[in-house]
Amino acid sequence: MSNSPRSKEAKEREAYASPIFGAQAADIQMPVDRLNDEPVEPRVASELIREYLSTEGNAHQNLATFVQTYMEPEAVDLMADTLEKNAIDKDEYPMTADLENRCVAIVEDLWNADQSEEPMGTSTVGSSEGCMLGGLAMLFRWKKLATAAGVDIHTAQRPNLVISAGYQVCWEKFCRYWDIELRAVPMDEDHLSLDADAAVAQIDDHTIGVVAILGITYTGRYDDVAALDRAIEAYNRGTKIPVRIHVDGASGAMVAPFVEPDLKWDFRLPNVWSISTSGHKYGLVYPGVGWVVWRSKEALPEDLVFEVSYLGGTEATMAINFSRSASQIVAQYYTFMRNGFEGYRQIQERTLAVARHLADEIEKMGIFEMLEKATEIPILCWRLADDADKHWSLYDLSDRLRMHGWQVPAYPLPENMQDVTVQRIVARADLSMTLADELLQDMEVEIGNLDTVVSVVRGGDADLSQISRPNFDHSGRSAH
Repeated sequence: MSNSPRSKEAKEREAYASPIFGAQAADIQMPVDRLNDEPVEPRVASELIREYLSTEGNAHQNLATFVQTYMEPEAVDLMADTLEKNAIDKDEYPMTADLENRCVAIVEDLWNADQSEEPMGTSTVGSSEGCMLGGLAMLFRWKKLATAAGVDIHTAQRPNLVISAGYQVCWEKFCRYWDIELRAVPMDEDHLSLDADAAVAQIDDHTIGVVAILGITYTGRYDDVAALDRAIEAYNRGTKIPVRIHVDGASGAMVAPFVEPDLKWDFRLPNVWSISTSGHKYGLVYPGVGWVVWRSKEALPEDLVFEVSYLGGTEATMAINFSRSASQIVAQYYTFMRNGFEGYRQIQERTLAVARHLADEIEKMGIFEMLEKATEIPILCWRLADDADKHWSLYDLSDRLRMHGWQVPAYPLPENMQDVTVQRIVARADLSMTLADELLQDMEVEIGNLDTVVSVVRGGDADLSQISRPNFDHSGRSAH
């Protein structure tokens, strides 16, 4: 009788009636390196994993990441409804494929692509894949042009790529994967973004292209793409192998069109042949989705476009990744439709206002030198001023802010400025003025605490009781 259907139903009812953190759940171990022997009740498994993840930081207080940490509930529901759809199955999901094409067309319009040139584009998993595709197009194009110009592409001299030393690691990966020399133009006090003349000085017949960064990861600065375009235009007049620009617009390409529409960095410049961006940064979508567009068919070598026979249909694909969920593409279309141009402009302007407020208030503290004050994208960056007379570092301040839940990274600048340590805040749409003011209060408290600690260590004459600890309320926020 113990194995009868009625007995099994009773056991299942009993299991679901038991408290999740009662005796049953207490006996369940989360697997580490091998599967558990028996299945686990869905609500118990989900709650144990949720509890485990709850020990991580609050995403809204993570001011280190560029990645979007808020979407409207309607968008989240829409993503959940489309998680099972494979974006590559365009024959099976033609409406989803149509939404992707609409997104590409919208991005082309934002970047001032000339439709008479027949621009081409695709979705990607993120801007890193977009950069890889942009780099591959430059490489394939260079091979064809160099061969036609009589340059031996099989010599010991490798092809090279010119880029600011403030590049994101995806470019280092690209160069390593395809055996390309990465020629990094050093940053210095006077050039915290790409020096166009110094970049052109690095170009030779083995240069596949130059990358301009619209929002350097380290500081948030834009490379002057228009100045680079002019310098390359002059170079191209005297060379057999014309060089073109890929704009890594991971962050800025979804900010500049809305807040600086007159800034020329995009396809209005004749030597900009491809642009990539992250939809999951200032495109306002959860990770991971990105976009890459080439200004024309000429800019995208045919060798990178594959006609794939798949599940009953023939599809053109140019992405590196194949199977992935369509949910992020659908979510990108939702944000485009939901916000429209004016909605995006309002969100980006408000986010910039919060970042600039933070920059102004941090500068008023009198001990920091601001290297970037959210002049272009919502990023601010600073270092300790030479006359600050502090015996603690920005790493110490970063550690103290973590006690309040804030993740405000400290790190060295790239080669040639590696002795300069900076701190950076990335403001995103979910960072309100209220939260920004909370952060400023926490900074002031922890600067005072660090000063007190140093005084104790150096002189021994301070009252240790003055060193405060964050007082957390029930929500996990530090209360003052």
